[in-house]
Amino acid sequence: MEKEPLYYRKRDGGKDMLRLLMIADDFTGALDAGVQFAACGAVTRVITGQSVQLDALVQTCEVLVVDAQTRHIGARQAYAVVKAIVEQAKGWKIPHIYKKTDSALRGNIGAELTALLDGSGEGCLPFLPAFPQMQRKTLGGIHYIDGVPVEQSVFGQDPFEPVRHSAVAALIAEQSQVETSSVPADQQGAALPESKGIWIFDGATQQDLEQTAQRLLEADQLHIMAGCAGFASVLPRLLKLGTGKPEPIPQLDPNFLVICGSVNPITLAQADRAEQAGFLRLRLAPEQKLDPQHWQTPQGQQELEQLRGELMSHPLRILDTNDKGGNQPTAQCAAQRGMDTEAVRQAVSGTIGYLVSQLFACPELGTLLVTGGDTLLQCMDYMGIHEIQPLCELDSGVVLSRFTYQGVTRYVISKSGGFGRENLFLELAERIRRS
Repeated sequence: MEKEPLYYRKRDGGKDMLRLLMIADDFTGALDAGVQFAACGAVTRVITGQSVQLDALVQTCEVLVVDAQTRHIGARQAYAVVKAIVEQAKGWKIPHIYKKTDSALRGNIGAELTALLDGSGEGCLPFLPAFPQMQRKTLGGIHYIDGVPVEQSVFGQDPFEPVRHSAVAALIAEQSQVETSSVPADQQGAALPESKGIWIFDGATQQDLEQTAQRLLEADQLHIMAGCAGFASVLPRLLKLGTGKPEPIPQLDPNFLVICGSVNPITLAQADRAEQAGFLRLRLAPEQKLDPQHWQTPQGQQELEQLRGELMSHPLRILDTNDKGGNQPTAQCAAQRGMDTEAVRQAVSGTIGYLVSQLFACPELGTLLVTGGDTLLQCMDYMGIHEIQPLCELDSGVVLSRFTYQGVTRYVISKSGGFGRENLFLELAERIRRS
């Protein structure tokens, strides 16, 4: 028997809640998109996992964000994961499905957009990749980061997932045979494309996103859609999600620990600036990062106690996975162990996850800032936590959330490695102190 539309079913005497399903490919991306709705008072849940059972979740929230963890897997596998989730959503007749993409176009963009189209049975997929608040714009079908075509930016040199195309259509074509149509900014007042497939919309300003979203809504073309947190930010008002009354920002512990798991130059510059201003910065040695058994040895346990003592003796500190002066020592150590870049990525994020789980209960730990989606996800995985509650943005792309582990509730700030001004850590520390 076919399920009746979810939004007609009743729960506790009122309307059922789930209106929007978002599928992200990494954890910080799931949070920076999900918080757009939480900040407007929508009941929002962010969960992790490639095997998601929606029947246990559809009556628990207004917006459900799934981190499908597809950023670093193969395109074919990413397609299968996303398509399976979309097909479940179609069975429940969830009215809106959003494929959250990276604002720098990293990951399996073509495969996952195709999976959304195929799984939903829709003919057209509007894709708005721009995030103007973060100076990430799409003009003439070309995606720019701070005025530079994305393949020429720091994201084109990313050691794990370099972006090879600035033309969005060319990037999609790497993994998809679906027809694409680019809609230039100077034609956004014209009719929508008549062709099927993926519609790539330009966007240079927040107004561009709002106007495009309004046109799509009027044309009844927001059943499926894709973009980053920029496009997501205009949807609460259009889709009438939330109450408009977000939860107030809580008082935060002024002890501040930055977990730096990103190799992005933007994050490294932020850490350098904070260290110059007085943050204690502790760097992990290559063996500590790459040997999964290191922390279980007597020497490793002794080093852990020393690390705990140093971190807890200072109110402002950074735990950094990057080598001073570049990551050549770690690269050499990895080569000696026969580890490729993917093995290094997993080993480093796993080490951070273990260390945070060991430090979590320390009263002096305070407020956490975790950079990089892999890093935050590994921290939660080690503690067996698969859900987090986004609360608000402290800055564009900088999300405050909370979760509980063994009876201890922590507030954690997350951001993508490529987000934020150089003095971001200092600004956050001051804001926390004054909260």
